[in-house]
Amino acid sequence: MQITRHDEPIQTNGEPPMIGHALPDFEVTNAEGQTVRPADLAGQYTLLSVVPDIDTRVCSISTKRFNQSVDNFKHINFLTVSTNSIDEQANWCAAEDVHSMQLVSDSDHNFGEAMGLYVDNNGTDARSVWIINPEGKVAYRELITEQTHEPDYDSALAYLEAHQELG
Repeated sequence: MQITRHDEPIQTNGEPPMIGHALPDFEVTNAEGQTVRPADLAGQYTLLSVVPDIDTRVCSISTKRFNQSVDNFKHINFLTVSTNSIDEQANWCAAEDVHSMQLVSDSDHNFGEAMGLYVDNNGTDARSVWIINPEGKVAYRELITEQTHEPDYDSALAYLEAHQELG
């Protein structure tokens, strides 16, 4: 998939899954060093906010913005995926006072490569927002083509509001 960063074209390693398709198999690491796989997310809706680098302005803004909304949703997983290490993520969470949003590390690029979001020339995953239904299928996706732009928070959160009772 072609995306841009500061209007310069860059390429991901593939095409991300379409709405209705099953989430591909992947592994990320949570703050406790445990592996998280798609099967661990099954049974309830999950919002995956993918950010290239948590220590950059737009990534920080979007993670804090979704973090502010987590408590409004019961029985819904909220995860931010970045290629930062779990130590870098923990330091960022402490500095930014983020406690509700779970950050998971894709430092080995397993998630990015499986999802078609990995950008080899800078070692990050492309910014995107995903909502996965309880059956593990993509129910909502926003692929941010210009990586310096923020996602459409309102649309993702409205989708969750509409499906909250179902999760």
